[in-house]
Amino acid sequence: MKKKQVAVVIPNLNGKEYLRSCLESLRHQTTENFSVIVVDNASTDGSVEMIRSEYPEVQLIPLQENTGFCGGVNRGIREAETEYVILLNNDIHADTHFVEELLRGISADPRIFSCQAKMLQMDRPELIDDAGDFYNALGWARARGKGKPSGSYDREDQIFACCAGAAIYRRALFDQLGYFDEKHFAYLEDIDVGYRARIAGYENRFVPSAVVYHKGSASSGSRYNAFKVRHAARNNIYMIYKNMARWQILLNLPLFLTGHIIKFLFFMCKGLGGSYLKGLWQGILFARSGEKVAYLPENFDNCWKIQLELWKNIFSG
Repeated sequence: MKKKQVAVVIPNLNGKEYLRSCLESLRHQTTENFSVIVVDNASTDGSVEMIRSEYPEVQLIPLQENTGFCGGVNRGIREAETEYVILLNNDIHADTHFVEELLRGISADPRIFSCQAKMLQMDRPELIDDAGDFYNALGWARARGKGKPSGSYDREDQIFACCAGAAIYRRALFDQLGYFDEKHFAYLEDIDVGYRARIAGYENRFVPSAVVYHKGSASSGSRYNAFKVRHAARNNIYMIYKNMARWQILLNLPLFLTGHIIKFLFFMCKGLGGSYLKGLWQGILFARSGEKVAYLPENFDNCWKIQLELWKNIFSG
């Protein structure tokens, strides 16, 4: 049997309600040049039994505890023996050309680290859910195009980072750049790994011909909740410390302070101000104990290019 070029890795935690649709959509792809790996984070809803009985073609990795998104996908990436890996959320239904188009996109240039699909809202497919992830000098991460008409994002383009809910990665580069940082557990881990790729001179791209339909917040609950707010705030502080050279942190510090004050006021109005502050403090502790990407003088041009983009992204979306 010919070796597959890509493995689709799906992390799952009690996602049986959505997982069947996701796996069925993969059965109807226009290419067979892929395998499927589901990494289950100790689900209790019958997901494991459903996969074993209905999807024998799927490689199932049942974990004994919840290792979060990062732990789950890292296990799947390491298990894959393919040139590329596609990471896919369990609450996604993929268009029939999804795998084929992502393979085409990432094969175009060896300097491409990752390519993201056009993610549409499952309940309102005429609207964008995510067309690439942005990060800016206020310390804000956001989904490009969220809520805008699908037709507004039909051009392939470079993006800051890919949303790991529906993206393909060059697997060998994880050994060079590092895997998804498991200290993140969940949230901003995809921007973190995309940021590291940019520092090293690689690109992340948006491929709109690869389309998926995303339910959104199916595993974590509502758009704003204490768990999400706390983890996102924590991981944001840690990501800034980890990826930015000290000169870059000092350069952005006034904007970071402004951005975090605005965020605190926003979440305070939603009754989540305490969760946000707790996350910021945890992020400071993470920064004190976590790793930092080594600053190499030969990467200065890449870092400066990123900095210009961080300023630009304050005003674009």
